Order: sequence, then structure tokens, then C-alpha cells
Amino acid sequence: MKERTTQLLLAAVAVLLAVHLFHPGPAPAAPGGEAGKAPGSEVGEAAGAPSVVRAQLFELVDARGRVIGQLYPGVDGGGNLRLRTGDGTIRVKLGATAEGSGLLLMDAQPEPAVSLASGKSGTSITLAEKGKEKRVLKP
Repeated sequence: MKERTTQLLLAAVAVLLAVHLFHPGPAPAAPGGEAGKAPGSEVGEAAGAPSVVRAQLFELVDARGRVIGQLYPGVDGGGNLRLRTGDGTIRVKLGATAEGSGLLLMDAQPEPAVSLASGKSGTSITLAEKGKEKRVLKP
């Protein structure tokens, strides 16, 4: 595969991943009520919802209470997102700093497999696979 084709495919994958991560899915049905409504609520979905929610850490937990997602500030004050598997293994990291941003996708080990980075030193995509030479693509 030509390098330009590889770059276009990787860019498409990155865009699709970002859309998937931030696309709102259907609201789960509340016990005893319709999807997106509290049990016994006769008013629409926005009733009683605050217009702004502020916190230093948001955690997404599964039915057993295990953390599968975190949104939190980094040491430098930038935003960070981590997505985990059901057993707690980190699979996706997304971060923003004053210098730039990055996206890291883990493989099964978990080791970094795809890294997208943009910062003061430029933009790059790094591909890594166990037993193979790491490949770095730069514009």
C-alpha cells in the first residue's frame, strides 16, 4: 500500500473513532420508565437537568461499579479522557495540553499500537506492532 493511501486510511480511522467516542447513543431505559425519562416523570428529558455540570473528575462505571471511562484534568491543566475494558485495562487515551494534543490506542498486550500527536514539534502518526519495526508518518 502506498504511503499516501496509508495516511488517508489512518486519518479516516481517527475521524471515525472521534465521531464514535463523542456521538450520543440512545439513552438507556430507566427502571420502570421510558428511555431518557425518570420513572414517574411526565415531563421531557431536560426537566430538572442542570445546564452546566462541573467536577474535577467524571467516571463512567459499568453495572458492577467498575470504572470503564474517566474524564479528568491533567497535571498541566489540560483535559484527559481514558477508556477502559471491563477488566480495567486502559485501551484509549486522549489528551490536550498547551503544547498540543494526542490520541493513543492500545493493542491486546496493552501496548501503544496507534499514536496520533500534534504539538510544537509537529504532527505525527505512529504505528507499532509487536515483532515489527515501529513506523512514524509525518506530513
